[in-house]
Amino acid sequence: MSCGKMGVSERPFFKFPSLALFLVASLLSWGVNDAKEFSPHIVKHLPGFEGTIPFNLETGYVSVGDSEEFELFYYFAESESSNPKEDPLLVWLTGGPGCSALSGLLFEIGPLKVKKLPYDGSVPSLTLNPHSWSKVVNIIFLDQPVGTGFSYASVDNYSMTDTKAAKLVHQFITKWLNDHPMFLSSPLYVAGDSYSGYVVPIIVQEVSDGIAAGQQPRLNLKGYILGNPTTDSKYDSGSLVPFVHGVGLISDELYEAAQRSCGGDYTNIKNLKCAEAVQAVNMNLIGINTVHILEPFCAFASRKPGEMLQNRRVLYENLIEQPIPDFTCRSYDYMLAHRWANNDTVQQALGIHKGTIREWQRCNYFIPYKNDVASALDYHRNLSTKGYRALVYSGDHDLTCPHLGTQAWIRSLNFSIVSDWRSWWAGGQVAGYTRTYANNMTFATVKGGGHTAPEYRPKECFEMIQRWAFGLPL
Repeated sequence: MSCGKMGVSERPFFKFPSLALFLVASLLSWGVNDAKEFSPHIVKHLPGFEGTIPFNLETGYVSVGDSEEFELFYYFAESESSNPKEDPLLVWLTGGPGCSALSGLLFEIGPLKVKKLPYDGSVPSLTLNPHSWSKVVNIIFLDQPVGTGFSYASVDNYSMTDTKAAKLVHQFITKWLNDHPMFLSSPLYVAGDSYSGYVVPIIVQEVSDGIAAGQQPRLNLKGYILGNPTTDSKYDSGSLVPFVHGVGLISDELYEAAQRSCGGDYTNIKNLKCAEAVQAVNMNLIGINTVHILEPFCAFASRKPGEMLQNRRVLYENLIEQPIPDFTCRSYDYMLAHRWANNDTVQQALGIHKGTIREWQRCNYFIPYKNDVASALDYHRNLSTKGYRALVYSGDHDLTCPHLGTQAWIRSLNFSIVSDWRSWWAGGQVAGYTRTYANNMTFATVKGGGHTAPEYRPKECFEMIQRWAFGLPL
């Protein structure tokens, strides 16, 4: 499994062509001018949720691009504290690229979650998340890049890259804060997980450069947050073999053979013995759920083909997918979210521009996108010199982006250690382990967490952000 995309359980349920193929039909329903005139939409009620939503929820589109040809859709969950304007503001990006921020809202850190009930054809039910980060911070969940979630383009042909997507997010943040000046003084953090590990540091650099250039409004940028991030394949993929050996998924002999023949480099296979060792590792991982190695492997949830090492095919290509996953699988919840988000009454309640997308997908892997930043390390180095705070956390049972690789790239930055490796606690139990560095970076593992950590350990991750966001040690 490559650390470049969301994990096995992140696969979209149905395959459809790129958004561009049906854009003409969408414009028959909504003109470009209609989209640009759209104002923020206050959501008081949602199908599937009983009663009035007990927190402030806003949705809307912000036009970005040189000709404002892109419409980025967002969900804004205001902090539920007594004074939200003084709380930090997080701009949250889900990974992929192409995974909707609604996934972060419903399954990770947002105030709502899907209620797991047998699907009977009606609108799936929602309930409150008692461990939502919006208890203490304001969160903008942003569908980006274009083609993700409910975000769309008013042009037929376009392509996205890491750097272009980052510039558009910077535009979004600036425009959104212009329209919400009450949050201009709020401490601003850009946050995200998985593939966003590439994009978030670029966005932070863009915002920082804008501040240095005197752009208005002046943004109160304080730092960034990354969960289970992809950063540099040398470290991300290079840590997979040591990780699976450490957790007992391959033998000592196979590990030693792989180390000896590959020289510790599993991203560039240079000889036959290395290729054979990597293939043997892959064979040992058939049937393992790479987003959380202790959870059941559900064929419906796997990406096809799966990826692990080198070309990273885990030989799942011939698995037969079923229309509805087993109820015991985590992917059943994702199916419910798919049914919910594609319901007409739900989209009307959210203020979705009718006809602008053919179908909402939790992860759309068919957007025209190119990874043009091979490593985010230079961005981390540069941002560290500017004094920005950074929190990097990893679920310690994640095989998609193993914590060993994250620790390795952080070590490569040669930051001095301020507080060495120690346990951190939540609810009277060890919640993980942490280390802090002189350059305002904190690293933490989340014990029992997968890809990504808040989905599997919501209580612990809430405790983590509640402390870190307000300057307290984990």
